[in-house]
Amino acid sequence: MTHSFPERGTPHPGPRPSHARADTGEARREASRETGRTYQLARPERLDLETFAGATGTHPELVRRLVVLGVLDAWTDAAGHLWLPPSQLLVMARIRRLRAGFSINYAAIGLVLDLLDRIADLEAAQRGRTRTTGGPSWT
Repeated sequence: MTHSFPERGTPHPGPRPSHARADTGEARREASRETGRTYQLARPERLDLETFAGATGTHPELVRRLVVLGVLDAWTDAAGHLWLPPSQLLVMARIRRLRAGFSINYAAIGLVLDLLDRIADLEAAQRGRTRTTGGPSWT
């Protein structure tokens, strides 16, 4: 039987261990050592500057400026590399929408984001309150 994709090989090239293992985690680790391949099974808990900039379609220098302005949350490691949590991808998308829709400068975007978050908190608190006066809600 010929394969329609001859350039594709087997998923795990290289020699296979001949004996069975009870621990599949150990088998996976040994297979990755033998083949030299590792696979990411979960999203990273942090993104480096280049990865974050590539994922958001922005220039790394702009990301640095937003971190300095306090609009994006980030930290630096001992080597001085900038790291951002994946949650900041959503913040960056929000920044880009505000910038495109309202032509707000980057310094003012921090204030606008804080106000929008405060409004969302107040609305959530208002929805959580029970009506103690009057009758049932008219809506």
